[in-house]
Amino acid sequence: MGFFSKLFKGPEIDMAKSEANAKKMRALFNEAVEDGDGYRLLFGYTEDVSRFNYGFVHGSKTKIGNLIVGWNEATETIAAVPTVPDLSGRGDAVFYRRSEILKAYRNKYPTDAFVIYPDRKGYLAINAYDWLDDENLYVYVSQEAELAAFTDFFMNRFAKK
Repeated sequence: MGFFSKLFKGPEIDMAKSEANAKKMRALFNEAVEDGDGYRLLFGYTEDVSRFNYGFVHGSKTKIGNLIVGWNEATETIAAVPTVPDLSGRGDAVFYRRSEILKAYRNKYPTDAFVIYPDRKGYLAINAYDWLDDENLYVYVSQEAELAAFTDFFMNRFAKK
């Protein structure tokens, strides 16, 4: 590996820590969702915290709600479980079933977010990345494959206008 490729690669991911956090995410999600093993999981966050329990919101200047996002391809359902960055607690799951939502789309501007409108009164914007390293705000987890699978599911099976 050359000098420049090392320079631009970014920090190394601690896979042991990432996998341990993925296991904690699975345990919390399965506590909140009855058939939790039927869902694939992704860690995300939202700035639309009004729909979630404020006890599980970590705030700085903007209030950020951490979410464990599960999706079930067979039922075309997304479940969002609010949590805290150290995965020490969770709120109740909120379910978004494709047949029951008003619209859903991927918003590229100003943020890259998956936006779901369950009705005319509110929305959920899920921000997710291949991995996050600010442990004060987010769960430390590598999820490149999960993000690709969720993006495919959302764009090809879940999104609607």
